[in-house]
Amino acid sequence: MRRRAKVDQNQPMIVRDLRNAGATVQSLSQMGAGVPDLLVGWRGSNFLFEIKDPMRKPSERNLTDDEKAWHFAWRGQVHKIETTADAFRILETAREGAHVHHQ
Repeated sequence: MRRRAKVDQNQPMIVRDLRNAGATVQSLSQMGAGVPDLLVGWRGSNFLFEIKDPMRKPSERNLTDDEKAWHFAWRGQVHKIETTADAFRILETAREGAHVHHQ
């Protein structure tokens, strides 16, 4: 039996802020198996965000083994973020035409 996916404490605030700025946001947290937490649509582009809670110890903010495997196998971009500011930095960087892969 699969455990219920855990949502980081900061995820609801990040989702709210992204939506308030005009992004579409789909939570993928319930998928588990290393799938990133959010699918975000912003100005014609899609982004995958793995959220980590900055209030947790640094060792607890590392990617899990499942997340590492998923990110490695994915043929697109996946971004690890901790704050709304991290998310907007990535969105604006992509808007400028630079595509960055963060882990």
